[in-house]
Amino acid sequence: MDRRNFLKGMGVMAVSFAVPGCSNAGFSKQNKRPNIILCMTDDQGWGDTGYNGNQYVKTPNLDLMAKTGVRFDRFYSAAPVCSPTRGSCITGRHPYRYGIFFANAGHMKKEEMTLAEVLKPLGYTTGHFGKWHMGTLTTKIKDANRGKPGDASHYSPPWENGFDTCFSTESKVPTYDPMKNPEEPEKPYGTYYWQGPDQMVKENLDGDDSRIIMDRAIPFMQKAAKNNQPFFMVIWFHSPHLPVVAGAQYHQMYKDLPEHGRNFFGCITAMDKQMGRLRTELENSDVANDTMLFFCSDNGPEGKKYDLENAAGSAKNLRGRKRSLYEGGIRVPGIMLWPAKISSSMIIDTPCGTVDYFPTVMDALGYTLNNDPGPIDGQSLLPFIYGKTKLRTAPLCFQSQKQLALTDNRLKLYSKDGGKTYELYDIVKDPAEATDISADFPEEKARYIQQLNQWQQSCKASLDGRDYLEQ
Repeated sequence: MDRRNFLKGMGVMAVSFAVPGCSNAGFSKQNKRPNIILCMTDDQGWGDTGYNGNQYVKTPNLDLMAKTGVRFDRFYSAAPVCSPTRGSCITGRHPYRYGIFFANAGHMKKEEMTLAEVLKPLGYTTGHFGKWHMGTLTTKIKDANRGKPGDASHYSPPWENGFDTCFSTESKVPTYDPMKNPEEPEKPYGTYYWQGPDQMVKENLDGDDSRIIMDRAIPFMQKAAKNNQPFFMVIWFHSPHLPVVAGAQYHQMYKDLPEHGRNFFGCITAMDKQMGRLRTELENSDVANDTMLFFCSDNGPEGKKYDLENAAGSAKNLRGRKRSLYEGGIRVPGIMLWPAKISSSMIIDTPCGTVDYFPTVMDALGYTLNNDPGPIDGQSLLPFIYGKTKLRTAPLCFQSQKQLALTDNRLKLYSKDGGKTYELYDIVKDPAEATDISADFPEEKARYIQQLNQWQQSCKASLDGRDYLEQ
């Protein structure tokens, strides 16, 4: 039996995973289960929100969420690029456990268990809307980065990973008129929306891409609410990934900036409006109170350096950008709302991340986690939110190509060369990673190197298939 069949065979029995600090403080099987929504943007940097001090971008809805809900000030994507991070959101596992090492590499393996597959036997309806990027969506035509006629080597669409309803692309599209080439609008861009096997979507694809995505997500939510059925929604916007294009309304809002900046900030503000629209419709459907709504980005901002004319995304004062395991590549905006359980706003400085979504949802449902059938890299966020602890019980570990990193509650270990050399930073005092303190803390450095090496060995064992149960 593989990891997927393991959970399916359990029905509504307890889910088995090892998650340090996870409790049973949430819902029991007999109580009402919360709805879950995972929203994520693409290449939105740590500094690309109003609430984080960006002097240009207008994000009133995200700002309100951060002001009234939980604001995570050390929230980490599992990787500095998008595909690996996406897998971590729905498995709770680092992508080096199952082979999504980088963008356009590997695919979601059938043996892995996604949140959608876990929640369906518990009565949830599940939907994916937006960017998938964990496998190809067709074997019939040329599509996006890797879809090719007759090539099923990386075919792993969301509808084969637990999602009932889909409106999904394999990879990026323009953030306005997503089916058209921005340079030559009369030509197709070449990445298509799919809703099932060989079911290409051809209607309502003009205009702002974030609105197009939300046009599909909201009816799904409304139907579930009307049927009094709990729902799990993944809404993964393409904004503000290149090619960034803003519609006239949002383009005009930033008229004093260079053209790239106008498009970049314009498409973020357009996305922000859709977040506000989602919240309004949750209220109108009388399900907002019982909905866990998460928001984050998949990695840091694109480009070698901050530049309004070419790379307007901001990592603020953090070192590094997309593709880097320095803070600027993996520390991203993070927000959570759950009115039924979180009645007041709070700021959490504990390191948290996308690997924590899976165990947090399981904890909220009241499920006990242990070691079988394989390791989870995240832990529940609820102990932090409920004020039971301010300390993470196990560090967050990272690997991206030759880069390695480990961050705990205060210190961070970083290697640029696969472990040949290491740097150590006090992230609380020095979030910009300006001063290597290795010489001052040799024992801590040695301990972190050992922990990181052990984690790498654990990932290798997972990648070799040791987590997948045999018949």
